[in-house]
Amino acid sequence: MEFQHIINEIKKVDPEMPERLSDRRTAMKSFAGIGAKIGLAALPFFIGSIFKKAYAQSGPSQNVVLDVLNYALTLEYLEAEFYAMGIAKGTALVPAGAPAAAIKTIGDHEAAHVEFLKTAITASGGTPVAKPTFDFTAGGTFANVFTDYATFLAVAQTFEDTGVRAYKGRAAEITGGGDLLTAALNIHSVEARHAAHIRTMRKANGFGDVKPWITGKESGIGSVVQASYDGEEMTTQAGINIVNINGAMISASAATEAFDEGLTKEQVLAIVGPFIVQ
Repeated sequence: MEFQHIINEIKKVDPEMPERLSDRRTAMKSFAGIGAKIGLAALPFFIGSIFKKAYAQSGPSQNVVLDVLNYALTLEYLEAEFYAMGIAKGTALVPAGAPAAAIKTIGDHEAAHVEFLKTAITASGGTPVAKPTFDFTAGGTFANVFTDYATFLAVAQTFEDTGVRAYKGRAAEITGGGDLLTAALNIHSVEARHAAHIRTMRKANGFGDVKPWITGKESGIGSVVQASYDGEEMTTQAGINIVNINGAMISASAATEAFDEGLTKEQVLAIVGPFIVQ
């Protein structure tokens, strides 16, 4: 990956990154030519050096930050490889045109998230967790995931919806983490847009009676993925029941649609466990 491309990909999830890398914005003008001046062997060390300065933070301990980042990286590995394998099937799986373009875009985003998190982990003094071996059939539960478009989108929706809740569930652990928290929440917002788009694609193809967001704890898929949606039926936020709040006509369904509920690390690992061989 070219250096300038790395910078461009990271800016997608952290628009303020250039200002943090230098005390003077004008210094960023020199980045375009840096990739050509630094040998490939030295490039990773250069990236690590500038990001250690950009993402040095006070607040949560380094171990907490690295644990959260590696946890997120495992989920991004899962999604990135899932879409890469789906894209590799071509039109035998995903119809040409807008559907294929959407899946390609989402897959590119997930791959960029992987590269960003690996760089952030290394720059924070840690070691990126190794990519696991995946079984996207979940032991045969989704045996036709790469031959049936409806199943492929159903699994994609589950991954994206789970990802949104996973990021929210652990964001509080890096409160005070400065730019790393900001970057994590930016990725969280991208995952939410992915989830909405996949849901819209399923709806358009008649694959599920779903909205772009979760209503109650309904998956629109079935009991096989229910663990990813349990707990989303909450109508109370910050100790306040928002159903018909202040006299407004807000139904219980609408109240549950307003917020995504976070998942704990243990809940997420239990959900994705069947898809991980080792």
